[in-house]
Amino acid sequence: MRTERLFYKDSHQTTCQAKVLECREVKKGYEILLDQTVFYPEGGGQPCDIGTMNQVEVTDVQEKDGEIWHRTREAIPEGTEVNCKIDWERRFDLMQQHSGEHLISGLIHEKYGYNNVGFHMGSETITLDVDGEVPEAVLKEIEAKANQYVWENHPVEITHPSEEERKTLPYRSKKELTGDVRIVTWPGMDICACCGVHVDFSGEIGQITLVSAQKFKGGMRIEMLCGKRALEYTNQLKEQNRRISQLLSAKWNDTADAVEKLQKEYQQLKFRMVGMELKKIETIAAQTAGCGDQLLFEEDMSPDSVRKLASDVMESCGGRCAVFNGNDENGYRYIIGEKDGDLREFVKEMNQKLQGRGGGKPFFVQGSVQASRKEIETFFAS
Repeated sequence: MRTERLFYKDSHQTTCQAKVLECREVKKGYEILLDQTVFYPEGGGQPCDIGTMNQVEVTDVQEKDGEIWHRTREAIPEGTEVNCKIDWERRFDLMQQHSGEHLISGLIHEKYGYNNVGFHMGSETITLDVDGEVPEAVLKEIEAKANQYVWENHPVEITHPSEEERKTLPYRSKKELTGDVRIVTWPGMDICACCGVHVDFSGEIGQITLVSAQKFKGGMRIEMLCGKRALEYTNQLKEQNRRISQLLSAKWNDTADAVEKLQKEYQQLKFRMVGMELKKIETIAAQTAGCGDQLLFEEDMSPDSVRKLASDVMESCGGRCAVFNGNDENGYRYIIGEKDGDLREFVKEMNQKLQGRGGGKPFFVQGSVQASRKEIETFFAS
C-alpha cells in the first residue's frame, strides 16, 4: 500500500499535490499510482471520484491488490509532481447519499433486525435492499426520524477498533471481517463497517426522502434520495402539482381529490360511450345482414368495440367483414373476419400491398397498415 489515502483523513479535501510513482499503459488509456491521493476508489457501494490530475482527466479510480490506480487517457511520467483535484459536487452528492443510506439502514435494523443485503448508488437514485418487509406507515416514521437526526446535526465517528473490541460492538456488516476494520458510527443511530467516505455532520445530508418501496426477493427494495437530489425531487413534485392545480382549478392541497373526481367522470363518460358504440354496432349489423362482404371504416372506436363490430357483422353479413379503425395520418388498425373462411392468403397479399403486418386465426385476423383510406378501398375493390 504505497498511496496515502487523504480522503480518509479529511473527506472534504478536494485537492492535493502528489508524485507519480508508476504509470502503466492499459487498454484505452493509462493507470497511474500516486504517493498520496484525494481520489476515493470505487468500493463499499460508493462510486469512485473523478476529476483532474495536472489538467489530465481522471475518469476512473480503482483499488487493485491494495493499490489505488487512477485511470487517465494520457500518460504522466513517473516522478512527475501533479496537482490533483476531484469533482467536489459529485463527491459531496455521493457522501450525502451514502450517509443518508446508513441512517435509514440503521433505523430499519434497530426496529426489525433486518439487514441491508443490497445497495446501489446510481446517478439519479439509490436503492437499498433489506431482507424483510417494512409497512408503509413505519417507513414514514423512519423517514421522519432520520430527518430529525439530520436537523440535529450530529457528528460522525470513524474508528478502527481491535478485533477484541469488535466482539462487543453491535455493528452492522454484510460479512465476517478480519484485520483492520473501519467502523462508521452515527451516535445513537447506526454502527456499521464501511470503507466509504461520509459527511462530517448529519446536517450536511440536508434532506432524506424515501421515494418508493416494493417487495423484492422476499424482502423489500427501497428507493431513496438525499441532499440536493431530494430537493430536486421535491421541486419536481411541486411543479407537477402546480400544473395539475392550474389545469383542474383546484387548490394545491386538493389536487388528489380533484384528479379522483375527474377520473370518476371519465369512467362515467367512457361507460356512456361504450353504450353508444354498442348501439351503433347493433345498427350496422342489422343494416348489413345478408348483404355479403363488408368494408367498414371507423376513426376513434375503442379496440373492444372494433372487435365486436367485426365479429357481429361477420356473423350477419354472410361474407367477409373488414373493419379499419384510424385515419390516413396515423394509419389504421384492422380486424377482418369471415365465418368458416380462410383469410391467410388474402391477408398476406393485403399486408404486402398496404405496408401492413398482423395475423391471427384463419377466419379472424388483426393487425395494422400504413396506407390511405383510398388505397385500402382500391385494394378491396380489386
